Amino acid sequence: MLKTIIVFLIIGLILTGIFGYPILRKRRRNSLKNRPFPPIWNAIIENNLPIYTRLYPGERRRLQGHIQVFLSEKQFIGCGGLQVTEEMKITIAAVACLLLLNERESYFPKLASILVYPSTYLAKETTSTGNYIVEERLVARLGESWTNDQIVLSWEQVKQDTSNWRDGHNVVLHEFAHQLDGEDGKVDGVPVLQQNSDYLIWADVMTKEYQRLCDDVQLDRKTVIDSYGATNTAEFFAVVTETFFEKPHQLHNQHPALYQLLQRYYQLAPVQWDITRG
Repeated sequence: MLKTIIVFLIIGLILTGIFGYPILRKRRRNSLKNRPFPPIWNAIIENNLPIYTRLYPGERRRLQGHIQVFLSEKQFIGCGGLQVTEEMKITIAAVACLLLLNERESYFPKLASILVYPSTYLAKETTSTGNYIVEERLVARLGESWTNDQIVLSWEQVKQDTSNWRDGHNVVLHEFAHQLDGEDGKVDGVPVLQQNSDYLIWADVMTKEYQRLCDDVQLDRKTVIDSYGATNTAEFFAVVTETFFEKPHQLHNQHPALYQLLQRYYQLAPVQWDITRG
């Protein structure tokens, strides 16, 4: 009897992934990725994501597989009277899954729900003013990533960002970059890296580039990286992710070390996805 219990415990541990990658989850995800990609989904992405047709065939197929897994595992919730449509889900998933094309395949493990508002929404913000006084106020927002299990997005902003791909602003890329950043339990501008030696390189390049942006902002100098990135190191990582995907040529030319660092992390070369070609 005891041996039987031990055998079942071992099987359970293996299946839940304590001895390695969760076997059942991997099998289910592979099955989802191998399903035929619905033509209507493909049409939605071609219409809403300018760089989609510029991806290499292998990248496009990987993106399609990631989208199918993402849609199976994440819940979309309409807020402010919004009815979430198939177009909204596919568009948001397609942009978010660009961050997974390096085969990280973690699928934003802490994230359970994406809340979608029709446009700008109001959120409570709590600040301490000192002397044990805490102030609460409502602030207008376009998106935010909660470290527990939710992301909030404005659909109006999502549409604006995808239709103006090269402006360097993308709320989906920004908020999902925060999710990558927080996978280790801290949102500090340092995501989980492949090797321990990578952290030294990351710290060196990111520290220098962050300080450079702060100096540029303080001196009112024009920069390809949005000034919001100077808020803190977490926002810097999210903002430069937007820049990497939307303004890769400018980033590569003006901040080559930063571009190479992000290219190594995402294992992608967005300079090759030039939407001005053809």
